[in-house]
Amino acid sequence: MKKLFFRNLGVTLLCLIIATALSFLFFHFGRGNSANIALIYILALILTALNTQGYLFGIFASLFCVAAVNVFFTYPFFKMDFSLDGYPVTFVGMLAISLITSTTTTRMKKQKAILEERDKKLAEADKERIRANLLRAISHDLRTPLTSIIGSSASFMEDYEELTEEDRLELVSNINEDAHWLLNMVENLLTVTRIQNDSGKVRKSLEVVEEVVGEAINRVRKRHPDLVVNVDMPEDFLMIPMDATLIEQVMINLLENAFLHSGSDAPVNLVIENQEDQVAFHIRDYGIGLDEAQIPYIFEGKYHSDNTDSYRGIGIGLSICKTIITAHDGTICASNHEKGAEFTFILPKEKETEDDA
Repeated sequence: MKKLFFRNLGVTLLCLIIATALSFLFFHFGRGNSANIALIYILALILTALNTQGYLFGIFASLFCVAAVNVFFTYPFFKMDFSLDGYPVTFVGMLAISLITSTTTTRMKKQKAILEERDKKLAEADKERIRANLLRAISHDLRTPLTSIIGSSASFMEDYEELTEEDRLELVSNINEDAHWLLNMVENLLTVTRIQNDSGKVRKSLEVVEEVVGEAINRVRKRHPDLVVNVDMPEDFLMIPMDATLIEQVMINLLENAFLHSGSDAPVNLVIENQEDQVAFHIRDYGIGLDEAQIPYIFEGKYHSDNTDSYRGIGIGLSICKTIITAHDGTICASNHEKGAEFTFILPKEKETEDDA
């Protein structure tokens, strides 16, 4: 409180000193034009009201300005004269300007504080909702494959003698498949820990889009050698601020979903659009499409469809994609096109800030 008082006092004195200095210059070179001098002090009043809190400093500045015009710039000079024509009007006018400006700016500051607090609460609520959705998805998507692994391994050990070589191979293959699915899920969850918990933002640096896309495709092809991705991107050399590891994970999730859940062997299309102040990434498959009724909830970690595996749903991966893109100040959406599903995420081209460095 004390610090704020001295700040406001300093701002007020600075405005009045500068206004007085300019007024003396005007008075000296402008042959005593009091109208211009009054305008200078009115400007000082407005600046004081805008940059201080409350009404005290505006009223003080009003009193000083009226007195300064009276003493320094009207005859008899350097002497207070209350008999001047229009003096009460000048005083009331400057006081009114100060009060009106102070009232307006105080209300604006209060409204701004209320809006910032509301936005903060909405952001916190959104983070809590995403966290709850992730926990629900994790509890389902981790429990089921773990149960499958335990069941398959138990069958392998208990019924080893009775099992044919083909049955044994099938059990081991199931264990291997479930283990890889769990590893992929853990990688997804670890990527989220790269997002700063306090601000919900990420540390970004300028990255070459072509390199990030290439790395994501190479990584997903190691898991799924049969995946074919057709890339269509502009010839422009694109660099945008991002956390490359996180954006790679988003592309991997979307490409893998297109491969596993589209119900089609057709190649997946990755189309990149260089727009004026953003870059759009479209991942299109040519399969069964999405359940239209569940598209509004698809990024909340609870998407389920009869067309997907019983536990290899796409909810948790898409929820993580949403978290990552939101942390990059971007947007992500899902839709159906004529021959399948399409996911689009957009990253802004904004300049790096100190927080992103």
